[in-house]
Amino acid sequence: MPTKMLQIPTADGQADAFAAFPGGGGPHPGVLMYADGFGIRPVLREMAGELAGHGYYVLVPNFFYRHGPAPVIELPEHIGEEERPAVFAELMPLIEAHTAERTLRDADAFLAFLTAQPEVGAGPVAVTGYCIGGLLATRTAVAHPDRVAALAAFHAPVAADGPDLSGLTAEVHFGHAEGDLTPEALGGINRALDAAGVGYASEIYPGTVHGFTMSDTDSFDSAALQLHWDRLLSLLDRTLIGR
Repeated sequence: MPTKMLQIPTADGQADAFAAFPGGGGPHPGVLMYADGFGIRPVLREMAGELAGHGYYVLVPNFFYRHGPAPVIELPEHIGEEERPAVFAELMPLIEAHTAERTLRDADAFLAFLTAQPEVGAGPVAVTGYCIGGLLATRTAVAHPDRVAALAAFHAPVAADGPDLSGLTAEVHFGHAEGDLTPEALGGINRALDAAGVGYASEIYPGTVHGFTMSDTDSFDSAALQLHWDRLLSLLDRTLIGR
């Protein structure tokens, strides 16, 4: 699977990024993938490669680029409960500094860069993300209704911190961790999606905790990861390939 390390010009500097895409043929539908708060690392490269293997050009930007290239902080090979407090002590200032305004400036640059790649076909793209990356994906899709056909977010804080969804036009899949929100909060999200008038699936993945897709953490759930792939690939096939 071909991969590239890239530099994306933004209003605030150069964002390093990882891209994976199918070898030969093309052009391919584009997918902008936002990492979780731990950032670009081997598990994210593996996930981008897995998705690329299904026929997509996948761009994973380092949205913490203002603080340096990925990995912005030193990460253990496995992020367990013992390591988590020290890691989050370094990460939280970065996360708190990443405002909605920064997200939207970056989204303009990331989408422009993705769609300009020679391996990416014309037409709308998809955005997907994990944890805070799911929130960034949601903000991106809301801000660019004419460019984003599909939005997927997994164990993402779209209930408490999410944007107004009224301008959304993309088809949506939200895969929530059972430990992240109450049925009442899920109902609120789904009512907002109903009001937006978009096609969507928004569901709690049974028995999961926050971070369930990430195999380098103690939160990992292999069955939930597979469910995530089933849901994500079905969404992308409908919205990008089946158009």
